[in-house]
Amino acid sequence: MNGKMQPNEIEKQSLAIITAELGGRAFPPGEDEVVKRVIHTTADFDYADSLVFSENAVERAKQALAAGATVVTDTNMALAGVSKVALGKLGGRAVCFMADEQVARKAKARGVTRAVISMEQAAALDGPLIFAIGNAPTALIRLHELIGEGRVSPALVIGVPVGFVNVVEAKELFLGGDTPYIIARGRKGGSNVAAAIVNALLYQIVKREGF
Repeated sequence: MNGKMQPNEIEKQSLAIITAELGGRAFPPGEDEVVKRVIHTTADFDYADSLVFSENAVERAKQALAAGATVVTDTNMALAGVSKVALGKLGGRAVCFMADEQVARKAKARGVTRAVISMEQAAALDGPLIFAIGNAPTALIRLHELIGEGRVSPALVIGVPVGFVNVVEAKELFLGGDTPYIIARGRKGGSNVAAAIVNALLYQIVKREGF
């Protein structure tokens, strides 16, 4: 045990352990980094099986991020976890409307969750959008409705809310659909998982571009 290890050394060793414990299991390029980043964040190897990627989701997401996409989260925790340094190098930004007073007023007036109003507000943003939903299934459900209404066309939906009520059903809405997605099937997920997936995508671009 070495208490003087640097953060990058700890991460490198952790990823080596993850690779070894996966027993040589291989994932497609791009997806491999996402799966291992999520396992690194959670120490939960179930994500090797539960993470589901739509065809070309990683590449399409990286194209959007390279073009300065806005990352929309459903919690300030996920917002805090997204690497602003990496995102800023690509001209992008991350936002969360959950603490917005106007969102709270509208939600109360309509008798819906703030997550619902947050998705509606985010749908009006310009430029490519990546939604990283790690907490509220109502956000995922409303986002699916907004896509169906033609009000938003996300470059990627990261659907990883955690919990017991409507969580599984909300995630399943996207499977097999036309919108690019990365979904964690089942009850597991969380804001930390949503941020980890965004960062895994960002780091691939930053590393490739040599920032």
